[in-house]
Amino acid sequence: MKKIFFVGTLAVFLGLLLSVFPVNVQAQCTMCKTQVESSRQDKDGYDTTGLNKGILYLMVIPYVLMGTVGFFWYRNSKKKKATTIR
Repeated sequence: MKKIFFVGTLAVFLGLLLSVFPVNVQAQCTMCKTQVESSRQDKDGYDTTGLNKGILYLMVIPYVLMGTVGFFWYRNSKKKKATTIR
């Protein structure tokens, strides 16, 4: 019980700390946008039509994988609890 309380308190503290002192970062999407804008000005025939779909694809895959693992973990723990009760 003490361990759960400690981890919860630490998570809340870190969340508050990060919300009070935000860190400015530059995302990959900004770099991609800059690359597209510069290539449009050069007019060298660089095809940029699939760039947005590529960014979305790279963004969605980790969430799908985590959701799948979480689903199977939840289902397995639910089965384990059902067999323990009986």
